[in-house]
Amino acid sequence: MKKSTGNTMKLSQERKDELFDILQDRFEKNMGRHKGLDWNKLQIKLESNPEKIWSLNEMEETGGEPDVIGFDRETGEYLFCDCVLESPKGRRSLCYDPEALASRKEHKPQGSAVEMASRMKIELLTEDQYMKLQELGKFDTKTSSWIITPPDIRRLGGALFGNWHFGRVFIYHNGAESYYSSRGFRGLLRV
Repeated sequence: MKKSTGNTMKLSQERKDELFDILQDRFEKNMGRHKGLDWNKLQIKLESNPEKIWSLNEMEETGGEPDVIGFDRETGEYLFCDCVLESPKGRRSLCYDPEALASRKEHKPQGSAVEMASRMKIELLTEDQYMKLQELGKFDTKTSSWIITPPDIRRLGGALFGNWHFGRVFIYHNGAESYYSSRGFRGLLRV
């Protein structure tokens, strides 16, 4: 399905076509997330950015169900985000970042959210982005998702995550080295 070409990854034409069908279907079924945007214009932009297509495939393959949640008029970029209701299954049981992973002496998780996002060439959501996503639906009602943690909190050993409970969004803190089967991360991709 994936074909390595040096430091980049390239999808087969068959997988690319399949992914575009999935993305277009999701785009058309969820117009409330991206009112006024046109799939055809987005597809043209995607076609000229194969590395972004590869990242979207990574988001899809790890259970994120990426969809467009906005358009940045200043940069001309479409904003894709993981819109699966619960934190993506293929990105759970991760500590926050490589430093947290290295600090664990026993029972290490398979990796970290920051490192996996970097490998996928996507961004973790900021607190503001997470709050805006929650305006489009109720996400993480049974799970939680790591979000970008300010340096001052991270220096003290903490990391932030969010979820939806009791009719509102909560942002919490935990030790950055912690990991849970119900905590993953959501990514943002600019195209």
